[in-house]
Amino acid sequence: MTISYQLYSSRNFGPMPMTLPMLADLGYGAVEGFGGLFEGIEGVEGLRRHMDKIGIHMASTHIGLDQVEADPKGLIELARVLDIRTFYVPYLDPADRPDTAEGWQALGRRVADAGKPLQDAGLTYGWHNHDFEVTPLSDGSLPLEHLLGGNDLSLEMDVAWVVRGGQDPAALIGTYGARISGVHIKDIAPEGQNADEDGWADPGTGTMDWAALVAQLSALDVQHWVMEHDNPSDHERFAKAGMALARKLEGLPV
Repeated sequence: MTISYQLYSSRNFGPMPMTLPMLADLGYGAVEGFGGLFEGIEGVEGLRRHMDKIGIHMASTHIGLDQVEADPKGLIELARVLDIRTFYVPYLDPADRPDTAEGWQALGRRVADAGKPLQDAGLTYGWHNHDFEVTPLSDGSLPLEHLLGGNDLSLEMDVAWVVRGGQDPAALIGTYGARISGVHIKDIAPEGQNADEDGWADPGTGTMDWAALVAQLSALDVQHWVMEHDNPSDHERFAKAGMALARKLEGLPV
């Protein structure tokens, strides 16, 4: 294990071949991809050679449910070439989000069924949350409990989105600890600040109590600790702050 970096954080800052050396120089040993990333890459083998050269690897990636359903064999080949071990379905457009417990249960079955070929190939497969999965339904239940019920989907918990969804992250970590294989480390700016960054903050500079959260999470079998900022105005500044926090906290693999 090593601290990873979600490349979505750097989507607005030039080509990835320039981002990866910057991350390696800062001490990141791994990155997490995202679905759109692979659309602009000519030759995944070349990407692997570039990553090997600078000493960084893609341990996990986000991938759209439509891609999982359409081409699981292609994703298995992608995993083979890049040595990706974990795929997370990361998002659902608002129009596609169920509004009942039954709807979320059906979605959970759909997500799980789509990923069976990946799991059969020895890959970890699961879901990455935002806030809408922890926003209560009309009956008071959380979509997440229905999404994960009755299947063996893994969970990459985005703890800051849990907070933005109005839930206690410690309680949800306690509930889903055995399912959590990945964690996104991000921070929330104090209310009214960082509007140009959608209210997010560099890790360790906002309102999240990461010392307490890491103490709880480090007792679990977390495989991917991923730094992320959804909209940084300076991705190198953010990357530096993330690594500084990782080195400060006990329990992180740095």
